[in-house]
Amino acid sequence: MSLDKTYLEYPERSYGMDHDRYDWSMLTDRKPVEWPNGNKLALWVNVGLQFFPLNQQGKPFKVPGGMTMPYPDLRHYSLRDYGNRVGIYRFLKAFDRFNITPTFALNSRLAERTPYLMDVLKERGNEILCHGEHMDALHYGGQDKAEEAAQIERALESLRTLSGQNVRGWISPAKSESASTPDLLAANGIEYFCDWVNDDMPYQFRTENGELTAMPLSTELEDFFVIQNNGHSEDSWVEQVCDACDFLLNEAKKQGGRILALNIHPWLLGQPHRIARLERALDYITSQDGVWSAGAGEILDCWKGQQ
Repeated sequence: MSLDKTYLEYPERSYGMDHDRYDWSMLTDRKPVEWPNGNKLALWVNVGLQFFPLNQQGKPFKVPGGMTMPYPDLRHYSLRDYGNRVGIYRFLKAFDRFNITPTFALNSRLAERTPYLMDVLKERGNEILCHGEHMDALHYGGQDKAEEAAQIERALESLRTLSGQNVRGWISPAKSESASTPDLLAANGIEYFCDWVNDDMPYQFRTENGELTAMPLSTELEDFFVIQNNGHSEDSWVEQVCDACDFLLNEAKKQGGRILALNIHPWLLGQPHRIARLERALDYITSQDGVWSAGAGEILDCWKGQQ
């Protein structure tokens, strides 16, 4: 049977996009970006600091990285907790050793539960962005809008109070959204969000409450995705990160500044048998000419200033 012609008739059908959230454009056609001091590659190291409830509900889907065994799944619950009590401090030592400026993405529930960790992060002064309430507080299609609005408001109010920062950025748990999520984020003073991974560079995103900036945070280079999801070795993760660094640096020489975005988790790479791989990757990246390590908001501000 042939499709009825109405199958391909829907609002916003046009060249490039079938929505009006942002303008379609080719990366190669955009205005070249210059990073400070003539650098070619901005390094954004994003640290996911997460709280997975022991009694997760998994609505509407099981949370990636969450509990997998019958309640109480203490094996996985305590492993995630290990990252926030042990692994994170190995991360901080590595960052200081290689002069890395990290960005910390926190669940607000974790900020409430671990004041000792918040004190350390506040003393460092690095940027903190909101990673939702907790990893089981998902945003999803069909979710009641008032319910989702309350989730976002609670998460941001708590994290802004506890961190002492304005909190400009957002990553949804599991990068999962409803159609309303960007609108609700803009209504709550969020300037950029990291859920959409369809580009290598930031781009302006329209909402009913004004503009957001999409800051793509690569899933393809994320430690959890490569090691846990794809089943690659830690050495393979290092190789992929270094390959991306080489490629983006070379591309930046021809097309303008690029961003290398690494999303990493202390419960995974903060293990004693893996931390050396993170150090190896950071050592390689920072040894290259033209690399600028900065927080997500600082990279965003530099990019916006040239648009």
